[in-house]
Amino acid sequence: MYNKILVAVDNSDIAEQVIEVALTLARGFRGQLMLLHVLSQNGEDSPIGFVPYASSYSIDLIEKFKADWQQYQQESLQQLEAWTKRAKENNIQAELRQANGNPGRVICDVAREWQAELIIIGRRGNSIASEIILGSVSSYVIHRSHCSVHIVQS
Repeated sequence: MYNKILVAVDNSDIAEQVIEVALTLARGFRGQLMLLHVLSQNGEDSPIGFVPYASSYSIDLIEKFKADWQQYQQESLQQLEAWTKRAKENNIQAELRQANGNPGRVICDVAREWQAELIIIGRRGNSIASEIILGSVSSYVIHRSHCSVHIVQS
C-alpha cells in the first residue's frame, strides 16, 4: 500500500521511536524509505538556535558558530547513515537526505519530489500555546502534505 515512505527525523529523543515505526511499516508494506533530516537554525536541536543580538560580532564568535554548525551537520549525517544502515540490514531499501531550511516546508517539498506515499514524523507534544506561538513541524506537514501522514507521539 505504501511503497515510498518518507521518514522525517531530527536529533530529539523521539527520533528513535519514529525510526522503529518506519522500519515496521516498511517491512509490512515491503516499502522503501527515504530518511530525511532538515537542518534549521531555529530547530530545538540546533547548536545556534539562540544567537544573542549584538551590534557587532567578533570573528572568534562567528568562527565558533560556524564550527558548531559544521559539527551539528556532521553528527546529524552520521546518525542518518547509521539509521540507513540499520534499515538495509533489515532488507529494507533506504536512502538518506539532509537538507537546510524550514523543516515543514522542506519535508513537504521532498515528499512531493520523491513521490512519497506516506510521511512518518514525530510529535513532541508541545503545549497548544507553544504550537500557536511557535508553530509545529508536524502540524505544518499534516496540513500541507500531498500524501498520508503518520504521527508518532512522544
